[in-house]
Parts: sequence; structure tokens; C-alpha cells
Amino acid sequence: MNIENTKAQMRKGILEFCILSILKKKAKYSFEILETLKVSKILVVEGTLYPLLTRLKNSELLEYHWEESKNGPPRKYYNITKKGKEFLSELNVSWNELSNTVNELIKNIK
Repeated sequence: MNIENTKAQMRKGILEFCILSILKKKAKYSFEILETLKVSKILVVEGTLYPLLTRLKNSELLEYHWEESKNGPPRKYYNITKKGKEFLSELNVSWNELSNTVNELIKNIK
């Protein structure tokens, strides 16, 4: 079994949660989202991010608007919607439950 493949699958499973979390306080454009993920050591390529942003938008969890840029073409800024904030809140509860359960399991194995 390949550890890198398993790690990639784990990251994919939490990307929606991470992206919504990144956008909960401030709208950002895709490069900023990628950089935030990169700094957090969650490596994602544009080919993964853009379809996910589109899926989140189509699910009405995100919306976007265009802003002019001083350094090139206009940028598409993504913002979390009210529905997205509610969904993020539910994901937070699920994440905490899962994380606590896994940590307890690992801790109690002898």
C-alpha cells in the first residue's frame, strides 16, 4: 500500500471543510486559497481546487464576485454564503466528533 496515496485521499476528504473555513471571515480569490492551503501543508493543485469551488458554488455554499486587479486581469473572489456557514458549522461538529473518536481510539490501543 502506498502511504502517499492514502495521505492524498485523507486530504481530499477534508478539502471542502478547509476551503469553507478559509472563507468564513473574508472573501478570497483562488490563488489566496491555494496559498493558505499550502502554508497549512495541505497541498492542492489548481486542477483540484477549481472544480471543488464550482461544486461548492453550485451547492450554494459559496458565491463569487469579480474585482479589478492592479496587477493584471480582474479576479474572482469567493465568499461563503449563509447556507455555507450553516454547513460549515455542521462540518465543525462532525470533524470534532471524528477527531475525538479517532484520537481516543489511538490513545486506548495497547
